[in-house]
Amino acid sequence: MVRNNVNDLVAFLAVARERSFTKAAAKMSISQSALSHTILNLEKRLGVRLLTRTTRAVTPTEAGERLLEGIGPHFDGIETQLEALNVFKDTPSGTIRINAPDFAISCVLLPKLREFILRYPEVTVELVQDNGLTDIVTERFDAGVRMGYQLANGMISARISPDFRFAVIGSTSYFANHQQPSTPQDLINQTCINYRFLTGGGLYAWEFMENGQELKIRVDGQLVFNDIHHVLDAALAGLGLAYVPEEIAQPWIEKGEVIRVLETYSPFWDGFYLYYPHRHQASPAFRELLNALRVQE
Repeated sequence: MVRNNVNDLVAFLAVARERSFTKAAAKMSISQSALSHTILNLEKRLGVRLLTRTTRAVTPTEAGERLLEGIGPHFDGIETQLEALNVFKDTPSGTIRINAPDFAISCVLLPKLREFILRYPEVTVELVQDNGLTDIVTERFDAGVRMGYQLANGMISARISPDFRFAVIGSTSYFANHQQPSTPQDLINQTCINYRFLTGGGLYAWEFMENGQELKIRVDGQLVFNDIHHVLDAALAGLGLAYVPEEIAQPWIEKGEVIRVLETYSPFWDGFYLYYPHRHQASPAFRELLNALRVQE
């Protein structure tokens, strides 16, 4: 009975954790109908309903929650032990899931991953773009990327980028009709492109340093994005001023397509770190990836 249910229990765990048949089916590389049929058969054999299905969500019932809490850690332990066997392989292999902000993926991770993925063809690196402060343990990520001041307690971390700063930029077409700001306070009278945090939902207050003191300016405008690259695109289109990482703005500054202002007020911020739980059992693949990403002192 138990052996016959193992695959079905794995399917149940996927749906219960993803809260979605669609996401779980994609993760397991099977059709949604096949997954639904598997869950129905499991519920029929057990004689209890495990999941509540609505048009918007899938949630475990009380019985489902009990089963999830009871068997989940055991299956996780089995998966961890199987991955630990990779240490006996000559070549690192497996999948590494990393949660990271959009800017960190494009400007920090991807440049360093080019050589890594060529060197280790049996390693798959899954990068999930997320500008919120997602709990990587709950969401079953191997690691996450955050700026130094955002690191959660109880995590091991390694610096993977130098310090960086943001740049206030506007297109030449924008400044053809607007006066350039000379102080951060002048931004109040400018059309600016806002950025919204996924976690908490608040708008980012532009941060500057003036006479050694931190200064936050809440700007106004008709456009709001939660992706920093879209903020840049809007600025390039002349739709307002943007406050974006210096690295993604620099190519456009050098081309003369945008003008940088308030540079002397822009402070340097602590760089990005790769972080993971203390109890994480690093596989050979993860250790090699960490070495590839780590900033060499």
